[in-house]
Amino acid sequence: MDTNNVDKLIKQLISEKAAKYKKGIYHFTQTSLAYNSNRIEGSKLSHEHTINLFNTHTILSNGDEVIDSNDIIETMNHFRAFDFILQNYAQPLNEDFIKHLHRILKTNTTDADQDWFNVGEYKALANTIGDKETCPPEKVAAEISKLINSYLQLSNHDFHALLKFHVDFEAIHPFQDGNGRVGRLILFKECLNHHIIPFIIDNDHKQFYYRGLREFYREPGYLTDTCLSAQDKYTAYCKHLVKDFH
Repeated sequence: MDTNNVDKLIKQLISEKAAKYKKGIYHFTQTSLAYNSNRIEGSKLSHEHTINLFNTHTILSNGDEVIDSNDIIETMNHFRAFDFILQNYAQPLNEDFIKHLHRILKTNTTDADQDWFNVGEYKALANTIGDKETCPPEKVAAEISKLINSYLQLSNHDFHALLKFHVDFEAIHPFQDGNGRVGRLILFKECLNHHIIPFIIDNDHKQFYYRGLREFYREPGYLTDTCLSAQDKYTAYCKHLVKDFH
């Protein structure tokens, strides 16, 4: 645990959000997390697009470039979802919290127009991760409840425990879509809650991240090393941008 540094980080994230400061750790975290987490899931928005959206709610188009409205909406929604976890980082995880994150992320997308999509609710139709089956819809509520209860009862919420929760959450895949982004937001929140330096999985390491999820119970080091590397990168930004962070 790194209680002092995480407390400094949280304080500065909150203060910079309130001040709408555009050059600090809050701005970096918002734009980097939204860009990378959405990009991992197939968004075509560039990092520059993401920064422009955050700063001005506009996108600079390049000639004949075609931009999917869902990519724009989900990026804007991701900014709001991060603000929600920042405001509620110390709240214990529960199903309503997780569902609300999903609702924020998917509101006003074309998915939300589909009755079967269940925005803010668990999936109604079976889905997969690649060719791997996930939890059947009728078992999701019970499995998520069991996962959360088991997690909350842990005596030590260390780095490994948070990663294990993330792996198990993604394996259940409780929502029709948006599971990865919701899961990574939860992971960031839980790092703050348990005084662990958070991290952002960047799109360049997507395949290492996916391998880590697949192989966690056979070789946990794959995911651990990927996330520790991401933590080192975020720590370096904190040392530069967060007052008295060391």
